Amino acid sequence: MKNKLIIYVLSLIVFLIGTVEYIITGVIEMIAVDFGVTISEAGLLVTLFALAAAIFAPILIALTINVDRKKLLMATVSVFIISNGFMFIASSFEYALGIRIIQGVSGGIATVVAMAVATRLVEKERRGRAIGIILMGLSSSLVLGVPIGTFFSEIFGWRVLFMLIGLLTILPLLIIYKKIPVIKEEEAVTLRSQLSILKDSKILTALAITLFYVGGYATLFTYITPFLQATSPLSMTEISGILFLAGICSFLGSRVGGQLADAKGSRFTICFGLLLQAVTLLLFALAGNNLFVLILILMIFMVATWSISPAQQLLLVTLVPRNPDIALSINTSFIQFGFALGSALGGFVISHTSVLNLNWVGFGTVSMALFLAIWLFQKLNSRVETPIITKVKY
Repeated sequence: MKNKLIIYVLSLIVFLIGTVEYIITGVIEMIAVDFGVTISEAGLLVTLFALAAAIFAPILIALTINVDRKKLLMATVSVFIISNGFMFIASSFEYALGIRIIQGVSGGIATVVAMAVATRLVEKERRGRAIGIILMGLSSSLVLGVPIGTFFSEIFGWRVLFMLIGLLTILPLLIIYKKIPVIKEEEAVTLRSQLSILKDSKILTALAITLFYVGGYATLFTYITPFLQATSPLSMTEISGILFLAGICSFLGSRVGGQLADAKGSRFTICFGLLLQAVTLLLFALAGNNLFVLILILMIFMVATWSISPAQQLLLVTLVPRNPDIALSINTSFIQFGFALGSALGGFVISHTSVLNLNWVGFGTVSMALFLAIWLFQKLNSRVETPIITKVKY
């Protein structure tokens, strides 16, 4: 594969962006105490990041479609770096919320553009693999970024973590400047053309599945630290270890999901993953205060959730064979909407009932995704799943 080093540099950028997005789940109690807000209010830092990435990133990408991708990537990564510095000196919770919006927009654009640039730097038959490497950077932010960041924050404080991530991002930015050539779109893609695929009920249903399964996941995982501490007296070091195991399972889930989708098809993989995700959310209620059982269920939950993603992307490529990039771009927005939905639902549950009820709301949300998947696949049962010539590896 050509430009393999640059592809991994782009993956590193996505890893750092993902770490900034997800790290709130590990340090949410520290932030709540620091700013003098409730945990549910602190969850807005996740909600606003996700909403900003979901709403504004696709619009700005469409409006800048004729801009050199290299310049756009450098500009958004630079804004992301500066925003981390502002997070370090955030003087109030409201100020931090504004910074998270900036991080969501810049990080969301940089992630999508990184995938687009990666596909243009490799051979045509290797584009799927290039996207897979970029997405591995995202899942790796859970494997390494969140647990290491949580552990680091316990020692030096959560603010120093944001500054450190900003400094680390400077190196890949310099490599982008030196190594990536000028890249412009050969054919303009307007915002209207991106939104036109939403007229197809099958595409809209598939995107709704993404919204609800990610929403069910985020309802629990956004507040996983207080959820675990409500069942067992755990230190932040122990929480970091559990998050590290959860991250490894998310990485494994992505790989297993991709392999299962190749072997059994995207429809089987999606339904199986959703069913397993729903069952594990129910099992959380039966685990009680048994920490070993709770961790085991959490590991299975992570594998199930992240196994759905590659199969869902494969399904969308199948449904929109002429414009797969557009479908995947909008799907990325719905993933962010899912995180926003889940964190908002979780915050509502915590503020009105108990953190121990998060799994029940997550179960209801994932059940909606499973119902929609069954309905969609019944609607598509007369069609043969279109084979993909370029095999995507995860």
